[in-house]
Amino acid sequence: MTMRVVLGSSSPARLQTLRQAGLDPEVVVPDVDEQSVHLAGAPELTAELARIKGEAVLQQLRRDGRADEPLVLFSCDSMLEIEGRVHGKPGTPEAAIVRWYRMRGRQGLLFTGHYVAVVRGDGTVGHQVRVAQTGVTFADLTDAEIAAYAATGEPQRVAGGFTIDGFGGPFVTRISGDPHNVVGISLPLVRQMLLDLGVAWHTLWHNVSQAN
Repeated sequence: MTMRVVLGSSSPARLQTLRQAGLDPEVVVPDVDEQSVHLAGAPELTAELARIKGEAVLQQLRRDGRADEPLVLFSCDSMLEIEGRVHGKPGTPEAAIVRWYRMRGRQGLLFTGHYVAVVRGDGTVGHQVRVAQTGVTFADLTDAEIAAYAATGEPQRVAGGFTIDGFGGPFVTRISGDPHNVVGISLPLVRQMLLDLGVAWHTLWHNVSQAN
C-alpha cells in the first residue's frame, strides 16, 4: 500500500531532513495561533504545539478533500531550554544577539514535540504525540561573532536561535542525543512512532532505485 507523506510544517530544515532520509513529503503549512498556547515547560509546550499543528493540517486536508487516501502526517515544534528559560525563535537580530549573550559557553536542552498521524484507506486515523530532547553545548563566542551571526539572518528564524546545519554549525561544540532532533525532527523517534502505528519507515521511501 502506497501512502502519501505530508509534512505539516513550513521549516525548510525539516523538509530537507526528510528528503535526505528518502521521503518526498507534500508540505502543508498549519494555520494556528502559537501564541495562544501557554504551558510552563518546554516538553509540554512543544508537545501541545505539535499536536495542534498536526490536527489543523489534518482538518485542512479533509476540507480540501485530500484526506481520502492513505497518508502519514508529521508535525513538529521545537524549543530551547537554557537556565530554566524556554526559548523559541528570537524573531529579530537584536533579540538574537541578546539570546546568544546568554547562550555562549553554556549548555541547553533542545526539545522537539512530534505529532504523527496515520490515515488508513477506510478513513480511520491513528496518532501519537511524543517529545525528543537533545543536549547542546555552545561555544564561548566573541561579541563580534555574535553580531556577525545575527547579521546573517539565520538565528532569528530558527528555534533556539541557532542551527547545526547552517552558519551556526561551528558555534555548537557538543551534541548529546539525536542530532536530527536539533534540526527539527527526530528521525529515530518518528520511525518508532510509525512502527507503533503499524507503518514501517522503509515503506515510505521514494524512488529508492535512483539512490543506488
